[in-house]
Amino acid sequence: MSWDNYKKGFKSFLQLEKSLSNHSVEAYLRDIDKLTTYLDANEHKLTPADVTLHHLQSFIQCIGEMELAPTSQARIISGIKSFFKYCLLEQICTINPTTLLNSPKTRRKLPDVLSFEEIETLIGHLDLSKPEGGRNKAILETMYSSGLRVTEAINLKISCLHLDVGFIRVIGKGDKERLVPIGTDAIKFIKLYKDNIRVHQLPAKDCEDILFLNNRGKALSRVMIFYIIKALMLKSGIKKSISPHSFRHSFATHLVEGGADLRAVQEMLGHESITTTEIYTHINREYLRDTLDRFHPAFKK
Repeated sequence: MSWDNYKKGFKSFLQLEKSLSNHSVEAYLRDIDKLTTYLDANEHKLTPADVTLHHLQSFIQCIGEMELAPTSQARIISGIKSFFKYCLLEQICTINPTTLLNSPKTRRKLPDVLSFEEIETLIGHLDLSKPEGGRNKAILETMYSSGLRVTEAINLKISCLHLDVGFIRVIGKGDKERLVPIGTDAIKFIKLYKDNIRVHQLPAKDCEDILFLNNRGKALSRVMIFYIIKALMLKSGIKKSISPHSFRHSFATHLVEGGADLRAVQEMLGHESITTTEIYTHINREYLRDTLDRFHPAFKK
C-alpha cells in the first residue's frame, strides 16, 4: 500500500473520529508530507510499519537544520505522533516509533492582556452615533463577556442566542458546540444592535441568521475586527500589542486572577485540554508581590 492510501485513511480518521476542522486536517497532512518527502529523498522505501525511532530522529535533525522555530518543529512532531497513533489503532503498525521522540523545548509566550479599565477605555472610544458603532460595541462586549474567539464572534447566529436565560450557543473549533454564559452589558448591546440597527439591513443570501453584518449585509471578516480594534487603540493611546484575541486572553486572565475554577474556564473557552487553559494562571509580578506582602509572615513589615 502506498503512503497516499495511508494518508487518506488518516485524513478520514481526523475528520470523522477527531472531528477536526479542514484547516487542522490539512496541517496534519502537511506534516506527514514533510516526513515522506524526507524518506523519499534519502531513498528509504519504507511503509509506516518499517519506520523506526532512528528514522524519525534523523528527520527531526534535518528540520532542525532548516532553522525552523522550535514551535514549528514541535507542531510537526505532534502531527507525526498523531499519525503513528492512528497507525497503531488501525494495526498498520505493531509498535509506535514516536513513543520516545522528544519535541524541542518551547517557551509559551504569555499573551498581552488588557485590564478591565483599558477595555472600558477602548469601547468608550466607539462612535455610537453611527450604525457601525453600535454594532462594534455589541461585538466587543460579547467577545470580552464570553471569551469568544474572533471567528466564533463573527459567525455567531441569531438562532444561537438564548439571551432570556443569559447564554449563547457557540460553534468552535472542529464545529464543536458549547453553551457559554453572556454578561448583562453584552445582552443589552446585542439587543440594541439587533432591534435598532440590524433590523434596517437586508442580509445577503445565506447570511440571514448571521448576527453581525457589514454594510453589504454579509458576515464580517477577521481582518475587519482587527482594523476596528487597531483604530480604537490609536484613539485611546493605549500602548500595547493587541489583537482581537486579546479580548479572549483578557476574559480568561481576569477570571483566573479572580479565583475562578480552571475547569470552568476551560469549559467556557472550549479548550480540549486543561494544559491549554493553564497558560492563564500567569499572574503579574506586582499582584504576586502584593499578595506575599499582605499574607506571608516572612514578607510582612
